[in-house]
Amino acid sequence: MNCYLSIFQAFTLLLQERFRPRYDARLQLLTYQVKMLRSRIDESKIYTTPQERAELLRLGEQLDHDISDVMLVVQPATYRGWLRQRNPNRKKRGAGRPGTAQATINLVMRMARENLGWGYSRILGELKKFGIRIGRTTIQDILKREGHYPVPDKTIGHPSGNWKQFVGSHMDTLVACDFFAKPVLTWKGWVDAYVLVFIHLGSRRVFMSPATFHPHDEWALQQARNAAMWLEDIGVRATGLIRDRDTKYSYRFDAFWKSEGIEPKKIPVRAPMANSYCENYIGKLKHECLNHFVCFSMDHLDYINREWLSYYHTQRPHQGTDIGNNVLDADFRPAETGEVKQEERLGGIISWYYREAA
Repeated sequence: MNCYLSIFQAFTLLLQERFRPRYDARLQLLTYQVKMLRSRIDESKIYTTPQERAELLRLGEQLDHDISDVMLVVQPATYRGWLRQRNPNRKKRGAGRPGTAQATINLVMRMARENLGWGYSRILGELKKFGIRIGRTTIQDILKREGHYPVPDKTIGHPSGNWKQFVGSHMDTLVACDFFAKPVLTWKGWVDAYVLVFIHLGSRRVFMSPATFHPHDEWALQQARNAAMWLEDIGVRATGLIRDRDTKYSYRFDAFWKSEGIEPKKIPVRAPMANSYCENYIGKLKHECLNHFVCFSMDHLDYINREWLSYYHTQRPHQGTDIGNNVLDADFRPAETGEVKQEERLGGIISWYYREAA
């Protein structure tokens, strides 16, 4: 039986070889005639009917759609377009760049609704912690489409002239300081408590003193010593200290910094923006935190300041530094998996987001 089968297969192969040249010649003749006709209508477009397209696709399927050298009535790209349209699983896409994922849109809206004072850059910083990389303009567009208009981000300008150039070229070796006051309710009534703030301009790291009702010379000198130890701990070798002309800075205060190799730099008269980095930090602290509290003791105020300062260093993204919207003292690695959770401190006055570990 196998012998007869082999003889039949050999005979069939001989027939195919016998008639193949004739078949190829017929195909070439038909192809050449199509080319002749096509060359006479080059200036006109051939419009195919749905039935013709279906038939061409059926015939092309027999060639595994390898039709580049035999498709003459239309361009091969047009044929491939018909093929894509016929595929029911084809994903349609509009013009332009792909849209933002719905999960990202939902997260942007959640952050905006839960934190009414957050602006576009603030939300951008939180998203970066999750490895979500979209532009500030995209966040703005998302919120506008949803009818949500947050408080605009406020930027603090710089004084013009040589002072700006000086600060810009010495960022890593400059520290600025300033006092701020917070009313505290005591048995004598409202009394202002004072806090002394130091900020390293290059890294934006901050040291805040404990509060006091009496910011006298000895107290200010002790805070200068504490700030000097803090600079040593964070590895900053400062050469200049920017301060205003407040009378709470005594001769001993300046003499101490000079003994440390740090030259006090008084800002120009009536130019608070010359100390903009410290003013900006104090403004954030008051706007985002302290203005929401009534303090009943200095211990209460110190506790709020410590919680804020921890949040500022380890959770709050910072837009204006070389680290590019990252947190200051955390080992920042974007977390792209896990459920997004919100963490709160001080009764929800300050909050941030993180991904829960799987």
